[in-house]
Amino acid sequence: MTGANGAGRYAPSPSGDLHIGNLRTALLAWCFARASGRRFLMRVEDLDRARDAGAAARQLDDLSRIGLDWDGEAVLQSELGRGHDAAIDRLAEAGLVYECTCTRADILAAPSAPHAPPGAYPGTCRDRSEAERARERERIAPRRPALRLRVPTGVAAPEFDDRIRGRVVGEIDDFVLRRGDGTVAYNLAVVVDDAAMGIDQVVRGDDLVTSTPRHIVLQRLLGLPSPPDVEFAHVPLVLGSSGARLAKRDGAVTLADLRSAGASAEEVLAVLAQSLDLAAPGERVHPQLLVERFDPGALPRSAWVWPGLENAATS
Repeated sequence: MTGANGAGRYAPSPSGDLHIGNLRTALLAWCFARASGRRFLMRVEDLDRARDAGAAARQLDDLSRIGLDWDGEAVLQSELGRGHDAAIDRLAEAGLVYECTCTRADILAAPSAPHAPPGAYPGTCRDRSEAERARERERIAPRRPALRLRVPTGVAAPEFDDRIRGRVVGEIDDFVLRRGDGTVAYNLAVVVDDAAMGIDQVVRGDDLVTSTPRHIVLQRLLGLPSPPDVEFAHVPLVLGSSGARLAKRDGAVTLADLRSAGASAEEVLAVLAQSLDLAAPGERVHPQLLVERFDPGALPRSAWVWPGLENAATS
């Protein structure tokens, strides 16, 4: 499904205020959806324990300040747990889930399979007997085992066409579905939630492109929409002056910081639009104008280095 029948989304994690890179990705997700006639939905991904009380409200306020809107109320991921549990139960009934007691250190220390990417799960717990699993549960108590997907033998990493990166070939391993603390893993939650919300256009940072083959495998195993019925666009990140991923160490990078430094939300939107080649230097813009100018094929393909407010305003 596409156009008016589908939806795009933005899904921030409420661990703190959005920085200029988050705002840029949100703007892109909004433009992709609105320019294609899709609805635009908001989901607050609040499953992680590293939450900042009040951050979700501040994030939504910042998005509104730069002119973005969304259809309906923002959805809290923590309220979608029944769907996550049902998906894991369905996979378990098909014999596609197993307990894993490995720590991150165990995985890094274990020999990797030939040609496996760095950090890929080596399958340590995959074929243990029930007696071995019981001994492992006892060994790590009171910590509980994580649950991993048993990728069926013969399932290759799917290739997909990305709206920004072109043809992408990835890797898959037996990845975690639920952590030992009971928290559902991002890879499972995002797939289930997107399908439940009718999302057929996923726009996010290109640091997540390596996760997408896992998501496509899950979509297919669960009988959910997958490419070509779901499209992906992994957009370049924003970097700080050091060339590392933008962070608070780079100075005034949140909308609150920038406003305190004298920049209006409209000026921040203009800087973001300029970084995407959607506005001329110094031009004031509004979101609808950006939708009218939006052309995914003309978007920059490389990361943008945040020049700082003073330089951004004069460049």
